[in-house]
Amino acid sequence: MKSFAILGSTGSIGTQAIEVAQMHGFRVTALAANRNVDLLVRQARLLRPELLCIADEQYYGALKEAASGLGCRILAGMDGLCEIARHESTDTLLNSVVGMVGLLPTLTAIAAKKPIALANKETLVAGGALVMDAAKERNVPIYPVDSEHSAIFQCLQGNRRSQLKKIILTASGGPFFGKTKADLQSISVEQALNHPNWSMGNKITIDSATLMNKGLEFIEARWLFDLTPDQIEIVVHRQSVLHSAVVYADESMIGQMGVPDMKIPIQYALLYPERLDCPTKPLSLTDYGQLTFAKPDYDTFDCLTACIRASELGGSAPCIANGANEAAVAAFLDHKISFLQIGELVTESIRTLPITQLQSYEDVVRADRAARDFVAEKIAGM
Repeated sequence: MKSFAILGSTGSIGTQAIEVAQMHGFRVTALAANRNVDLLVRQARLLRPELLCIADEQYYGALKEAASGLGCRILAGMDGLCEIARHESTDTLLNSVVGMVGLLPTLTAIAAKKPIALANKETLVAGGALVMDAAKERNVPIYPVDSEHSAIFQCLQGNRRSQLKKIILTASGGPFFGKTKADLQSISVEQALNHPNWSMGNKITIDSATLMNKGLEFIEARWLFDLTPDQIEIVVHRQSVLHSAVVYADESMIGQMGVPDMKIPIQYALLYPERLDCPTKPLSLTDYGQLTFAKPDYDTFDCLTACIRASELGGSAPCIANGANEAAVAAFLDHKISFLQIGELVTESIRTLPITQLQSYEDVVRADRAARDFVAEKIAGM
């Protein structure tokens, strides 16, 4: 019986991973959430893990009281996340937390030689070189959970990596596909949280609306598949049925398709290379009737353009773009800035802040903090 630990168990990826675990009888050794104590405790009653962690330490007391009698050891904060990441009873770590908080647990799991199912984009965006170098040195596999990267990973199976020409990274286009900057001047938080295909947390949903999510995935794909920026083509595909594709030297294109349901890539990452029944509905091409494809609007969606530029600059630039975006999205959700100002702040951060080489986790933290401070100062001066 395989065993898993789940960081971010109360989020969209975490809850679907628990569905997969229950269907196949997997053992879940540890669960961690940011602050949703009630759902975390309900999950613990169902799965009886050895460890429970609440990332926001102010909820530690509430979790300890609510989980009393369950027989779980209660942890909190980054120390707790890292303890779960290296837990000896765990075969694979599913890292589905949101934000930079996911980087150190990923590095900790690699140091403990734990295979990782990775759904935390920021791990590779902020610290890609550190993570991939450490994984290579310790021979630790990283299995992508994002539907797009999972699709690319699946399309690479059974083929020679040296013959890969480029990848096609698909994007839903978010709720504002086809809109101009003039159309987006007065977009509300509620409008931005209305995604056409996926049900996700607030931060990721806003990232999808700005196309920052695709920019982060662009950077992530570079590290996961050892690509150059010109080997990645982004295509808007509104139906989210073709999850991504690869193109080989002979111009053959191989794509992976399925209904827009994250349980498919979650299960593939956890079970690789096995394929078992999945708790999702089958894809019917005739029900869809037609699939459409379009080019992204790089002029309107500044975040996507900024991420590609950051990827080209290298060094700390992707980390700066990510940190600036996290701070800007939080300010937008708090009604402090407008929708379009998110992209403006991300763009200005990589233009203004010095680009340095990242040789340690501490270097990443410093670059991230500089970006967040830059955004905070800009907002305070508005």
